[in-house]
Amino acid sequence: MSAKEAPKRILILAANPIDTDRLRLDKEVREIKEVLRLAKQRDRFEVSAELAATPDDIQQALVDYSPNIVHFCGHGEGSEGLILEGDNGTGNLVSADALANLFELFAEQVECVLLNACYSDEQADAIVQHIDAVIGMSQSIGDTAARKFAVGFYRGLGAGRDVEFAYKLGRNAIEMANLRGEQTPVLRQKEQVAEPPEPEGSTPVISAKVFISYRSKDPDQGLAQIFHDALKAAGHHVFMAAENIRLGDDWPQRIDDALEEADYFLLLLSPKAATSEMVLDEVRKAKRFRDTRPDHRPVILPIRVNFPIQDPLNYDLRSYLHLIQQREWSSDQDTDALLAEVLSIIATGRQNDAPESEPPDPPSPPPTGDSQGPPRPVADPEIPMGQVDIASEFYVERPPIEARCYEAILKPSALIRIKAPRQMGKTSLMARILYRAAEAGYKTVPLSFQLADEIVFADLDAFLQWFCASVTSELELVDCLDDHWQTRIGSKMSCTNYFERYLLKQVDEPMVLGLDEVDLVFQHSEIASNFFGLLRAWHEKSKSRVSWKKLRLVVVHSTEVYIPLNMHQSPFNVGLPIELPEFTEGQVLDLAKRHGLDWQIDAVKELMSMVGGHPYLVREALYHITHQDLTLDELLETAFTESGLYGDHLRRHWWNLSQHPELAEAIREVVLSNKPVRLKPVHAFQLHSMGLVNLQGNDVTPRCDLYRQYFRSNRMRGEE
Repeated sequence: MSAKEAPKRILILAANPIDTDRLRLDKEVREIKEVLRLAKQRDRFEVSAELAATPDDIQQALVDYSPNIVHFCGHGEGSEGLILEGDNGTGNLVSADALANLFELFAEQVECVLLNACYSDEQADAIVQHIDAVIGMSQSIGDTAARKFAVGFYRGLGAGRDVEFAYKLGRNAIEMANLRGEQTPVLRQKEQVAEPPEPEGSTPVISAKVFISYRSKDPDQGLAQIFHDALKAAGHHVFMAAENIRLGDDWPQRIDDALEEADYFLLLLSPKAATSEMVLDEVRKAKRFRDTRPDHRPVILPIRVNFPIQDPLNYDLRSYLHLIQQREWSSDQDTDALLAEVLSIIATGRQNDAPESEPPDPPSPPPTGDSQGPPRPVADPEIPMGQVDIASEFYVERPPIEARCYEAILKPSALIRIKAPRQMGKTSLMARILYRAAEAGYKTVPLSFQLADEIVFADLDAFLQWFCASVTSELELVDCLDDHWQTRIGSKMSCTNYFERYLLKQVDEPMVLGLDEVDLVFQHSEIASNFFGLLRAWHEKSKSRVSWKKLRLVVVHSTEVYIPLNMHQSPFNVGLPIELPEFTEGQVLDLAKRHGLDWQIDAVKELMSMVGGHPYLVREALYHITHQDLTLDELLETAFTESGLYGDHLRRHWWNLSQHPELAEAIREVVLSNKPVRLKPVHAFQLHSMGLVNLQGNDVTPRCDLYRQYFRSNRMRGEE
């Protein structure tokens, strides 16, 4: 050290009040001192420490020591503040504003502040208005991880490197120790919080509420953090789960509240995020709010992260993001331009609609599945996401279901009813039925009720007009609704006339109408009873009237039909009923081999002991095991935990259950019992349609051990 260069003074402030969880703060102080003692430039630093620090102690220490670096270790409570010691040894909360005002007084000498406490990023945001560099924690961080970060940080400073390098070395120290939380420390730098220049010609920015939907892995999380910081600096209120949800919060409610309040929904969509059930639900809810509000808020802003625009989205996302402009991020070089565009959209208040795109190319033909031929070659594994592509090698037939459906759809008056819980392959089967019909020269019309805006369900007339217009569009015919819709004869008669006198006359060949997600209609009992009664009437007409013989129906649903329907007016007690079963051991073994896994039946039994024969859960496991993301043993050990492979899937179920306390209580009763449980029929049907339970007569049991173990966790027992 030069004779003229004064040493950097480090002040460590520690507080662990008697009414807070015990931390090894003494060990953190010792380890910091030790790593600096061993540092190459150890003579550049002087370390002082104040343990059991009270607010008065902090003021006095800042005055006495004139530190250049201030390190706080202890507890944080997010927006409520940092916890210091009170006069009686219990906790004393100090707000972000109070801390910011304190550090403003010492801004000429303090260069860096490190807040090594849970949820301290709000204090960091306040302090960085006056101090060049401040590090906070975006969420809860374990005691060991916090110490590892501190040691890595001071190791970097001790080597003569700058704060940013030391911060990165600290995060890497957590990662190298194989601990969770390397993304938790966040660095705020004073120059980054200046307001960005307004776009040329723009009006002054009005504060907006922005919800950021992202996957909590880099690069998604890092990009989300950049957008969060920039939007916040521009004066907007930003919700980002890692920044806003605290330990102990009712996180499903926090997410729902933030979505409902949002003006903008920023969706960071990587290939993995596109398969996330939580992300899918957030998009669905955002679209529902957008469709039902006069101001069409929130505006949805999708950015594909390392996910080219030409790559297909899954069935659900494709319907939710239909006609919404999407952008693409492929490297850090894209960040500034995308950020500027998002800020501009918010500043000008414009929508984000895209022009109609060309219809997709027709699907490739499915494999023949000839069991007498050579075995199928192993294909590149596919990410499990919604409908299995028509040409996929990974579709598993469940004989004799497919053969019966292919035979039935070619007969006059055909009506096929496919029922199974979520993610069992209903839509994939419907797509194959329509494909076989198309091969036979039939007109096919796939129609998902997910595509219907919420306002469509306002009344029966609006719903049936949407239904007719949608079928017309799929058939690429001219919309002639105005010529056939007559108020005096009513909506159902007008709809029937439109089909009989226009649509069916425009086609010479049979027409197959595939209706997917009809559960969404069940939620509107008046519309449901009229619409399904109409379908039944058309089915009866097809038995006697030539024009109606052209119409064949495929109806797909998850939920038991518990709406009141006259047995003679219901389409759910006629036609060919199909209930999709789970995969058998032999089917799972075959699917494993298609993934290139050299499994024997024992491995299949181990997997099925956790997830049963649930098609989605099985495919998810095989995909990640094939990619060596984890082994079968690792999957089984962590499957039912928040950090396991199915964490997102399980959280989505918990989120849905939290919206219906009666269902949450029902599943709790089921998983805590070692015997079948008898529930109210409507609760049993709803839990079965969600795929969480099996029905055994009038009783129910957990669908698989995965659900039993997850819902038996502390999360459930904590509500007792």
